[in-house]
Amino acid sequence: MQPFEGIRVIDMTHVLAGPFCTYQLAVLGADVIKVEAPDNPDMTREDGVAPALNAQRHGTYFMAQNAGKRAISLNIKSKEGHEILKRLVATADVLVENYRGGTLDRLGLGYDALSAVNPQLIYCSLTGFGHTGPKRSDPAYDIVIQAFSGIMAANGESDAPPLRVGPPMIDYGTGAQAALAVSSALFQRSRTGKGQRIDVSMLDAALMLMSANVAATQSDGRPPKAHGNAHPEISGYAAYDTSDGLLMVGAWTKKQLGALFRVLGDGARALALEATPRADIGSRCEEDTAFLRAVLAQKTADDWEQILNAAGVPAARVRRLDEAMAHEQVASRNVLQTYPGAGKEGAPKALPVAAFSYAHGGPAPGRAPPKIGEHTAEVLAELGYDAAKIAELSDRGVVSL
Repeated sequence: MQPFEGIRVIDMTHVLAGPFCTYQLAVLGADVIKVEAPDNPDMTREDGVAPALNAQRHGTYFMAQNAGKRAISLNIKSKEGHEILKRLVATADVLVENYRGGTLDRLGLGYDALSAVNPQLIYCSLTGFGHTGPKRSDPAYDIVIQAFSGIMAANGESDAPPLRVGPPMIDYGTGAQAALAVSSALFQRSRTGKGQRIDVSMLDAALMLMSANVAATQSDGRPPKAHGNAHPEISGYAAYDTSDGLLMVGAWTKKQLGALFRVLGDGARALALEATPRADIGSRCEEDTAFLRAVLAQKTADDWEQILNAAGVPAARVRRLDEAMAHEQVASRNVLQTYPGAGKEGAPKALPVAAFSYAHGGPAPGRAPPKIGEHTAEVLAELGYDAAKIAELSDRGVVSL
C-alpha cells in the first residue's frame, strides 16, 4: 500500500511549481484530479523538445510533473462548472491551486467558500509572494523570484553581472515545500480532524533554499557574493582544469583538505594546513590553489574523481545531464522510472519520480500523463452525473471530453 492511497487531491495548478507538488502526491498513491479550463489548459502542454508532442498538447515539460494524474476539462467560470467543482471538493481531501493571488476568491472558489463545502479540506495555495505584503498580487516566475530573492546576485563570476541558475530550481523547490506542507497537514488532520489553509510563497521557498546564507547575512549584514566555481578562501573547494575536462573538488573540512594534499603527494603541505586555524585558511588559498592547478592538470578528470574519492575527498568530473543520467550510479537508484505510455515516439523513456525510495509501497507513476479532459466523463460519473447530462454539459462548453 502506498502512503496516500484513498486520498483525493484536486489539482488546479499549472506550469511547474504547483504541478510538481501534486505530482509528488500522485506518485505516492493519491488520486490527483487535474482541473483545466477548456480554452486555457496548462501552458506546458505545448512546451518541450518534441514538436509532435507539443502539437498534441503533450509536451515533455508537461509530462515531467503530471504522470499519475487524471485530468478533467472544466469551465469554473460558468455557473454549472462552479457547481461541479464544489461537488468535487465535497469528495476531496486536498485542493492545490497556484492562480494569481485573489483570483479564486473573486470567483467564489477561495478557501472560505470551499471550506464551507468541506470543513476538513486542506487548501494549499502557491503564489509568487504569498497572500500577505505589498507584492501579494504581483505575478512571478522562477527567474523573477531568483532576481528578487538575491539568488541571482549570489550566482556567477565575481567580475561579471548576476547570473540566474539555469534549471528552474525555485519552481521545483517551491513544489517540494508545498508537498511537505500538504503531507504534514494530512497528518495533522488525522490527529485533530481539522482542515487547513496553506499559503506557500515562491519567495519564501527561495529563502529556504538559502537558509545558511540568510542566517549569515543577518549576522554580519553582508549578503553572499558571487564567486563562480571557486571558493574565495578554501582552495580545495573549487573547480580545476584537468588534462581533459573540468573537475569539481569538494574538500571542505580540514581533514578532507589534508587528505587532498596527501594524495597529491605533498604531506608537508597537508600538515601545515591541518595546523592552520580554520579562520586563517584563507591566507593559504593563493599558494595552495597554484599547487592544485599544477598537479590536477596531469591526469584526466575521471582518473582524479576515482583517486580522490578513494581517499575520502569529495570530487566529481563536471558532467552534462545526459552523461549523469547514463551513469551506473543513477541506474542503481529508482529516481528515474518507466511509466504507462513511455514507448510513444518522442516521449521520454523514463521520468524523474522521487528522490527517495521505500522498502515497500514506494513512489511510482501509476498512470500516463493525461490528455486534456481525458477523465472528464469518468470523474463526472463518479459525482453522479449520467451520460446524457455529461453530453449536455459538453455541448454547452461547461466541460470538454
